Formats: sequence, C-alpha cells, structure tokens
Amino acid sequence: MTHTAHTVAPQGSGTLTALRGSTAGGVPFYAAQAGECELFTHCFEQHLPLLIKGPTGCGKTRFVEHMAARLQRPLITVSCHDDLSAADLVGRHLIGQGNTVWTDGPLTRAVREGAILYLDEVVEARKDTTVVLHPLADDRRLLPIERTGELLKAPPEFMLVISYNPGYQNLLKGLKPSTRQRFTALSLNYPSPAVERAILEREGHASPALAARLVQLAQALRRLTDHDLEETASTRLLVMAARLVTSGLPLRDACRAAVVDALTDDAETILALDEVVRAIVGDED
Repeated sequence: MTHTAHTVAPQGSGTLTALRGSTAGGVPFYAAQAGECELFTHCFEQHLPLLIKGPTGCGKTRFVEHMAARLQRPLITVSCHDDLSAADLVGRHLIGQGNTVWTDGPLTRAVREGAILYLDEVVEARKDTTVVLHPLADDRRLLPIERTGELLKAPPEFMLVISYNPGYQNLLKGLKPSTRQRFTALSLNYPSPAVERAILEREGHASPALAARLVQLAQALRRLTDHDLEETASTRLLVMAARLVTSGLPLRDACRAAVVDALTDDAETILALDEVVRAIVGDED
C-alpha cells in the first residue's frame, strides 16, 4: 500500500508542521534514539494504542510520520486545540443542496480506512472529547457513532497514537487516568549530541563544524535554570538556524532569529540568551 499522509486541522486550529525530508524510498527521515521504532512496531502488531511524551520540537511528529511510512499505512494527523469537540473527531451531519449528509471526521475515517490516527498535543483538547477514544483504546477497538447508529469495529491495521508535552501539564491540562492507562507510553527527549549533529547535517544541510557549534549552543541553553522559559532550544529550532546559515545569514543573526527570539519576548531574557550565544559562537559570521 502506498503511504499517504493527511493533516487535518479542525475549525479554529493551527497545524504544526514537522521537519520534512525523506529517504530515497519515500520514508521521512528520522534519527532513532533508543528502541522507539521497535516499540512502535510491536504496538502496531499487537493492536495497542501508543502515547508519546516529549518536549516541543524533539521529533514526535516526524517519528510518527516515519513509522507510518515504514509500516505502509495511511496517516491522519489532527492538531488538537481547546475548541476541539467530539464531533470534530467523529463527524457530523452537514446540510448541502437541500439534503442532510453525514460527513466522517478524521477519527471515523481512520477507522474505516485502517489508518494510523495521530492526535498531536492531545491534552489541548477538551477532556470530554478524549472520552470518545476510550472504546477504541482498549480491547474492544470499537467506535460508536451515536448520530448514525453505527458501531464500527477497527480493523487490525488501525492504530491510535497520541502525544503531548509533559512540560505544559497542569491541573487543568492533563490526561485523565482512565484515558492514560489505556495507552502504552513512550518518552522521547532531545537527541544525544552525536545524533543531533547528524540531524543538523542531514536536515539543516549544515557542515560538521556548524552542526557541532549549534549543538554546543543548544546544550548550554538547555542547562539554563535561572530564566523562566516555557521551552528551551529544540532540535527543530537548531535545524532552522542551520538552514539560515547555509543560505548565507551570519551565524549570530541566525541564532538570534531562529533560537533566541523564538524562545522568549522578555527583553531581559533575550539579553541573557544573547550572552550565551556570544559565548558559544563569538562574533563570527
């Protein structure tokens, strides 16, 4: 089967675009860290849903794209947000040309097609929305559609994958235990320095020297504890910086645009991060 990917952005949502790139065989590039590809494959074969935890920009979305292509399954991605409703996922009746027509949502379509459904940042969705996943995420593998009276049985090829960033968790945004305990869990983090350098060379077209310098910068920024940053320098931001440099932008300017200003709007924090950049990359172009 030819792998196809659909990104579904329900009304009012924004779509998070993963770092792109593919191998000669059409499989999106992904640098494995420690057995996550094997775990994903076992979950797929055993019909187990998968929960992926990790910080922003560490490669969660790319990992799912990579595995869907390797397993030759269609991939449907939903970027979750706080207005996402059960109807957005399951479907709704729409009126057109005088007729009322049922339109499948991405969840229903994934079940019918035997696709991999990926709910990105699932904790952003309303808690009552995730309840619709429960009968699909346990041994029943069923999707009841109340508005049509259908009861869909998920085929063996269907897989449910969700992700979130643990750093954003609070009392209002977190998975219910009744949802969480239906999933096998996988924790991803930023790659090791050697793997991250390889990613920058491959995805950012960086020279080995540039990749090493950017990874050194990321390591320094990730050690910062004195500043109230919601996120730190991600692999995604490093790839952006590398691409700017390879297109001709001076290294300091690239780091400021792709890393520092992307992390914060606070003037004092920007000055502090700039000092780190200056210490690592100097004043070189």
